[in-house]
Amino acid sequence: MNVGVIGAGYVGLTTGVCLAEIGHKVICVDNDKDKLDKLNRLEVPIFEPGIEELLERNFKEGRLKFSDDIGEAVKFSEIIFICVNTPPKEGGFADLKYVEKVARDIASSLEEDYKVIVDKSTVPVKTAEKVKETIIKYSNKNVKFDVVSNPEFLKEGSAIHDTMYPDRIVIGVESERAKEKMLELYKPIINRSEVPVKIVSVRSAELIKHGANTFLSLKISFANLIAEVCDAVKADAKEVLEAIGLDSRIGSQFLNPGIGFGGSCFPKDILAFKKTLEILGIDCSLVESIEKINERSWRRFLQRIEKELWVLDGKVIGVLGLSFKPNTDDIRNSPPLKIIEVLLNNRAKIKAYDPKAMDKTKKIFPNIEYCSDPYAVAKDAEALLICTDWDEFKHIDLKKIKELMLIPIIFDGRNVFERKLVKSLGFKYFSVGR
Repeated sequence: MNVGVIGAGYVGLTTGVCLAEIGHKVICVDNDKDKLDKLNRLEVPIFEPGIEELLERNFKEGRLKFSDDIGEAVKFSEIIFICVNTPPKEGGFADLKYVEKVARDIASSLEEDYKVIVDKSTVPVKTAEKVKETIIKYSNKNVKFDVVSNPEFLKEGSAIHDTMYPDRIVIGVESERAKEKMLELYKPIINRSEVPVKIVSVRSAELIKHGANTFLSLKISFANLIAEVCDAVKADAKEVLEAIGLDSRIGSQFLNPGIGFGGSCFPKDILAFKKTLEILGIDCSLVESIEKINERSWRRFLQRIEKELWVLDGKVIGVLGLSFKPNTDDIRNSPPLKIIEVLLNNRAKIKAYDPKAMDKTKKIFPNIEYCSDPYAVAKDAEALLICTDWDEFKHIDLKKIKELMLIPIIFDGRNVFERKLVKSLGFKYFSVGR
């Protein structure tokens, strides 16, 4: 099939590359000239394991093309994905100006051939109806099309695998014709992995993504609430949460206490979902509690640092991890950066290392010391903070770290290390809820 993907950001690029990999011909459209130049040179503007290889192969084999011309993509494609940013506006509601702009651009290029327009961006319920109204308003009234909601469920760091072997595919449609087109599109993935396909109404599909991300955020905040209780009564949150997670109705995923969630999806999506509840007149106190606990999580970690170090002014503090989670260079809403900002405001001296996120962080904090590895961070440090649970950090030589540090104190914000082991090596060790 011929497919257009409007927006070559994280979701759009991953979607386009993977659809090309399963045999479709794809045009990815973006209005960022620098990004397009990089992509046409086979340079990937994001870090995502596996994407570079797929992009290069499908580009060279002619199944993947990059362009700034929406009209070209619309005329070429049977199915057109809208994968643009939906940032929060003041007050929390999703800003849909980019979605509306793309809908208008698509409308101006539609001809007589039937098209399926797919909302892939995470959007509030009833957005597809607005997209449909916009296309009708700005196009020839005789055009034939359907608007479909097909939310993505990608995890940064495993987005390629999540696309090729998804837990489920959700397709929100209002016509049999659109349903058949979408099933044809995903047939190679469905046949390969026997993935469950949920055919639902468009409004249901739009609610599924916001509902899923809100629930996952709830699990993280619940884990951090348990950690607060365990700190208060000197119990072990790891023991408590592992036992809770063994319940098949609950599961262990996302039940890990730490310094809170970040990134572009969870904070934005729960904010938008809360706004939807407010508009509908539904009590949103549960969502507000998720946000409050998440904010408390990194602040409690910071308070423990401040209490132990007493005076931060002039202290050399090492930070391992800058991205909001491992296997990505994404620093949006990253808890480590919030912690660094407060430490800098208190005149601490920061040394930092992250396997992938340092270049982006330098644009925000150009004056902290960036190091080549964890050992350079530890040298002469008076405290070491573990802020992102990269696998690299789990395997560092703690004996060497201790020899390099001025004062052997570790604040483990992701519970990376075994407490007994670290203490047996002579560290003063603080973790979350343990």
